Amino acid sequence: MAEQQAKGFVFKRVEKKYLLNREQYDALLQVMEAHMQIDEYGLSKICNVYFDTENDELIRTSIEKPPYKEKLRLRSYGVPKPDGKVYLEIKKKYDSIVYKRRIALKLSEAEDYLLRGIRPQKDSQILREIDYFINFYHPIPKLYLAYDRTAYYGKEDADFRMTFDSGIRSRREDLSLGSGDHGTQLRDDDYHLLEIKAVGAYPLWLAKALSELQIFPTSFSKYGSVYKQEVLAKQKNYNVQYEGEQEQCLQALSIQPAISQ
Repeated sequence: MAEQQAKGFVFKRVEKKYLLNREQYDALLQVMEAHMQIDEYGLSKICNVYFDTENDELIRTSIEKPPYKEKLRLRSYGVPKPDGKVYLEIKKKYDSIVYKRRIALKLSEAEDYLLRGIRPQKDSQILREIDYFINFYHPIPKLYLAYDRTAYYGKEDADFRMTFDSGIRSRREDLSLGSGDHGTQLRDDDYHLLEIKAVGAYPLWLAKALSELQIFPTSFSKYGSVYKQEVLAKQKNYNVQYEGEQEQCLQALSIQPAISQ
């Protein structure tokens, strides 16, 4: 494990997401009991800081669903201390295949690197890839996002994984992993986001369960959903402001607006 951490981690797999209501979630858990095992951490807290360009180029591109997209994030499991372990990740997706490359650092090391340009002393191919990403995009911290996750792995295939996320929350200020996991809730807690992570085909029992419970894939993105909500809120505020200004102009000109028939 120490050697893996020194060299970094590389994951290549297909990831699909599904949004479940409470009834679907409870029913699927019952089916999973015979086939899946909860991992050693049980319910864990996943904390992330997403990095993007000044004008949000990466998330805007991602929302357009191009064949290839990439992102940079700093992740921890729980709220870390300055010397706590965090993971700096580049996540790339091409033709539905996800490639995740990450290195383990102390929080203080990661923030020195990302915010102050002080490169970690350790070296690896993955760190050089992150160097290139940073030099190309010049990313800055843009969003803190956390959620509560329960992870399962297959009893017959430990590489087959299913995770359930709930309590998705975010903030735009105080963008440090060490500042706590508070934030604005994205949606109702009665919904769970399921991610299925596989290197091959789904087992038959799962394919059958998803069909019977009418659980269908979704393109739901946590960061993308937060961004789109903010854009819609700004547009709504703009429309309200515009309508108010238009009414004021009409009143000033002593022109009454037409009454809809």
